[in-house]
Parts: sequence; C-alpha cells; structure tokens
Amino acid sequence: MAKAFSIPAAEFSKSCTDLRQAPKPALPEVAFIGRSNVGKSSLINSLLNRKGLALASATPGKTRLLNYFKIGESICYFVDLPGYGFAKVSKSLQEEWSGFLEDYLADSARLKLAVLIVDSRRGLTDLDMQMIQALQIYRRAFVVAVTKIDKLNRQEREKSLTGIRGPALSLGASHVILYSSVTHEGRDALWDVIAEAVQ
Repeated sequence: MAKAFSIPAAEFSKSCTDLRQAPKPALPEVAFIGRSNVGKSSLINSLLNRKGLALASATPGKTRLLNYFKIGESICYFVDLPGYGFAKVSKSLQEEWSGFLEDYLADSARLKLAVLIVDSRRGLTDLDMQMIQALQIYRRAFVVAVTKIDKLNRQEREKSLTGIRGPALSLGASHVILYSSVTHEGRDALWDVIAEAVQ
C-alpha cells in the first residue's frame, strides 16, 4: 500500500442479534471470524490503531452478537462475529452458535469479504475447516489472517505458514497474511485486501 495511506477513523456502531437490526446507512461489510481466543479483537484494534475499540467478551461462547464498527464516513462496516469452538459451553449451544454464524454468511447482502483468523501456533483446526466449507458453500470471498506470529521464531513461522497457506489457498482463500497485533506486521497487506474488496 502507498506510504501515504492513513488508517481511517472508526467508531462502534451497534450490536445486533440478527441482520434485520443492521445499522444504517447500508455499507459494504468486512466480517472477522475465528475461534474463541484466537485474537480477533486484538487484530481489529491493531488494524484500526485503536486500543480497546473492539473488546473481547468476558464470557466467550455465551455472547451471540454481531458487533458493527463504522469505518470512515462511508467506507464500510467491520463486523466482529462471535468466536466459535469455546470448549466450556454445551454441544447444543455450540451448534446453535455455529448456525448463527452460517445464517450471517448465507443472508448478508452487504458482506464483501470475510477475514478468517487462525492462530499461528495451532494451524487450521477442524472447526476452521468447517468454517472454510461454509464460506465456500455461500460463495463468500475470504482471506486468512495468521495471528500471533510475534510469538514464533523464524523456523516456527515458516513451518506454520507452510501448514496453513497451501490448504487455505487450495480451498479458496484469496490471500494468507501473517499478522501480529503487537508489532502490526501484516497490517498494510490486510488493508490492501480490504480496500480492494469494499471499493
């Protein structure tokens, strides 16, 4: 991205329990999806250079909300979706929760890009693969952001990227981006993809 790029202003818009409550005006949406505790809120805050704008749930796995953040005057909304796969909730609640995510992927007319967030130390889990399958079924454009890379040495980074990039690209991801919410590595690359998707 050009060096003149500046991160747009952002503000929390609203939380919704379904798409009928989505904020106005209608703008393109970029959805952030990932397992519980994968660093989703930290990535959103890093992208926007705003500490504490997106907050991690105090009770992961129990909050079923779409959290909307308005980006710029009329660029797009970032939509923070509930994390999936939290072990301490019942199987029936996990299934209900998965259905909620799929409903959003199936029905959102505004969704232009999904950012699937994967922990570099865990790689693509079975639940991540299920989410990729849902993205394929609903023909959603998506990119994979591999987080927490600052916790890996160079050899570990290469191993992690090799294990994630091949499968992700073969299954339809347009890009696989290494990301650190601590150092902001990968921020410009992810903004490039987002800007292209919502223009």
